[in-house]
Amino acid sequence: MKKTYTIVAFAVLALAGVFAFRLFGAETRAPAAYEYATIRWAGKDNTHVIRPAGQVEFIGIELRKLPRPDRADDRAFYMNLAMNGLTKEGYEFAGMTSDEIVMKRPRQ
Repeated sequence: MKKTYTIVAFAVLALAGVFAFRLFGAETRAPAAYEYATIRWAGKDNTHVIRPAGQVEFIGIELRKLPRPDRADDRAFYMNLAMNGLTKEGYEFAGMTSDEIVMKRPRQ
C-alpha cells in the first residue's frame, strides 16, 4: 500500500512539473513584426497611400490611366486597384473602415 502511494505521489509531482514547465517556459520565437500601409479614399483624384515611414503617395494619376467599366462603383473599383498594387509589394489585408483599407506585411 505504501508503495502505491509513493508511485502515485511521484506521478502527480512529475505531471505538475511538466505543467509548470509549460506554463512558465519562455517563448523561443520573437513575435512577428509588421509594417502597415493605409489606403485612404478621398475621391478618384485625391486617393492616397500612407506608407510605413510616413510618406504620402497620391495615386490619383495612376487611377485616371485605368478605364473604369460603365456601371462599376468608383470607390470599390479604384480601392481594389490600390489594394492589388500593394499586394504586389508583399502586403496583405489587415482591416478596413468606411474610407480606409489597412494593409500589412512582415517588417523587412
